[in-house]
Amino acid sequence: MQIKEVIDHLEDLAPTAYAEDFDNIGLLVGEPETIVTGVLVTLDTLESTIDEAIQNNCNLIISFHPIVFKGIKKFNGTNYVERVVIKAIKNDIAIFAIHTALDNSLYGVNNMICEQLGLINRKILIPQSGNIKKLVTYAPVDQAEKLLSKLFEAGAGTIGNYDNCSFLSNGTGSFKPKEAANPVIGEIGKTHKEKETQIQVTYPKHFESKILKALFENHSYEEIAYEITTLENKNQNIGMGMIGELPDPAKEIDFLKHIKKVFGSGCIRHSSLLNKPIKKVAVLGGSGSFAISNAQRAGADIFITADLKYHQFYEAEKRLILADIGHYESEQYTKNLIVSYLQKKISNFAIILSDKNTNPIQYI
Repeated sequence: MQIKEVIDHLEDLAPTAYAEDFDNIGLLVGEPETIVTGVLVTLDTLESTIDEAIQNNCNLIISFHPIVFKGIKKFNGTNYVERVVIKAIKNDIAIFAIHTALDNSLYGVNNMICEQLGLINRKILIPQSGNIKKLVTYAPVDQAEKLLSKLFEAGAGTIGNYDNCSFLSNGTGSFKPKEAANPVIGEIGKTHKEKETQIQVTYPKHFESKILKALFENHSYEEIAYEITTLENKNQNIGMGMIGELPDPAKEIDFLKHIKKVFGSGCIRHSSLLNKPIKKVAVLGGSGSFAISNAQRAGADIFITADLKYHQFYEAEKRLILADIGHYESEQYTKNLIVSYLQKKISNFAIILSDKNTNPIQYI
């Protein structure tokens, strides 16, 4: 199996098309055609991670965080990023980063946090917009159903929990082939009118290349009229954070102690207690201060995240509890998720869970 085939499986779990614009994900080091000997899954890629990959005969590292986040102008080993990349290249080890693509996945980072806490009735906290598209095209009436079927097979017509969604309307199309044309229907130099069906289908944007390929390969016309627009609808299955409920309400201090135990946090920094039971829980792995207002609007009793600054705790406004459990702690189960997923998809080489604790923060 080639590296690009492993990446295809990861694309099914967390399409890179939904990563945040600021992020740097994908194959950062290595070539996609390389044959895989083994895969090491880690939260961070450090020099010790490269050593671990070498020891386990793994030539592909799947890392949650990207080792290269911004531009590098030189590679002379003056910092840990350069040393990691140099060591990976010297040892023919590829590095793939998944980061915010998995953050935005319905079954990604935040779902794992919810799993650990036993939350029910989960949904995305901040649904992503701008990733639902609509294709409009036209085909002869007697060919429309066949073309529509092929578009469905490529992933078109998906809306939330529904498949094969479309809108069809019949009308008359006209065209006049020029001298250089090779028309399937009509004659050179003569205006032709054809009974046509207008086909409208929506689709998630990461299916676009497959859908256009299906359109071009299965349409009979030499020149295909089509248009693509981006819809304003928010995708309820893609986005940052998640909100769910505890099966039974919990006392504030008891729940905070439970969180600390579950995530092995050295400490939990939190805002003032409100002296009311906790039922609705919002979570966002990693740096999540930007979502405080979203958690409030969603009616959360507590918002679990990381990297909160001093003044941001005031933003709780006595409407919910803000709980900072630590960046590493909030994302630590991500590598378990990736390993479990790939082990179900791939059986012809080892998928290894890194045993290195890469948390740079220590507690006393």
